[in-house]
Amino acid sequence: MAFARHERLRHSGSAALEICVIAALYFGSAKVGLLQQLVRSQVTPLWPPSGIAVASLLLRGRRVWPGIALGAFLVNVSLGPSLPAVLAIVAGNTLAPVCSYELLRRAGFRNAMDRLRDALALIFLGAFTGMLVSSTTGSATLALAGVLGPGDFWPTWSVWWTGDAMGVLVVTPVLLVLSSAHRPKDAPPSRWVEGLLLVAATVGVGFLETSRASLLFLGIPLLIWAAFRFQLAGAAPCALAVSTFAIIAAARGSGPFHGHDLLTNMITLQAFNGSAALTALLLAAVVSERNQTQQEIARACGQLADMVARMATGDLRPTLPHRHDEREEQGGEAPRRA
Repeated sequence: MAFARHERLRHSGSAALEICVIAALYFGSAKVGLLQQLVRSQVTPLWPPSGIAVASLLLRGRRVWPGIALGAFLVNVSLGPSLPAVLAIVAGNTLAPVCSYELLRRAGFRNAMDRLRDALALIFLGAFTGMLVSSTTGSATLALAGVLGPGDFWPTWSVWWTGDAMGVLVVTPVLLVLSSAHRPKDAPPSRWVEGLLLVAATVGVGFLETSRASLLFLGIPLLIWAAFRFQLAGAAPCALAVSTFAIIAAARGSGPFHGHDLLTNMITLQAFNGSAALTALLLAAVVSERNQTQQEIARACGQLADMVARMATGDLRPTLPHRHDEREEQGGEAPRRA
């Protein structure tokens, strides 16, 4: 009895710690995202907490949703026009990632994102569909509270939706990669050198993106390089970096964002960020599927060569790899062939 009670307390303490950690991550990333706010100091072109929320649900399960709600409340309590409005926005910010999680699970999403269907599910279900809940709830709440004018609803809704969707597209894959990150075994020195060159090139392109020249397109070759050579482990961080530099350039009004109004800059920025995220995720998934297919073909060819070699030596007994007779597993004598 005492042992069972101790286990329940330990489990409850672990769950509470998870919720607090997720709430802290949500709150901290929200403060970073609000540095580039565009509408009422509350709506940004990239909302990292949405990506953190979806990744937390995918990695830890539905039980961590209170951490998302707590983090959203701490962020919005000082921004909302009234407590009822804050609670409505918090509800939308909590339900959106939960809906994304349920849609992804029903679609058979795998956290490794090594299939094209996983990338497509994250894009169209996790980001574009799930985030409709938060953007619609939040914009409608601000409109009903009298914060938004009659003509401000749709611009606010579009920025809110694209910001939340971009958070899922560029932040969630990075967190999924980090959750399964490990030191590569038997990686040649040239592989490490190539990785360092990719990092250096990404930083260099970032400085060019934030300069006065219109050089945003230089980020696309980097994404292709990262996806082909490092798959999701390289493409996801690269997409996050490229999108971050583009947001900084938009906030400064430099490069292609110079001399344009807010709506034009938002369309340019989100079109670029969306293209970068789609390029990185889809190409990385396709390359991963290709590599898996090549490994399966090589494995099949090896099994076929082994079978031909046995036939050449007169051993015609069929073998089934990775399977054992049930009586052998139980320690009994295997049936003999006549």
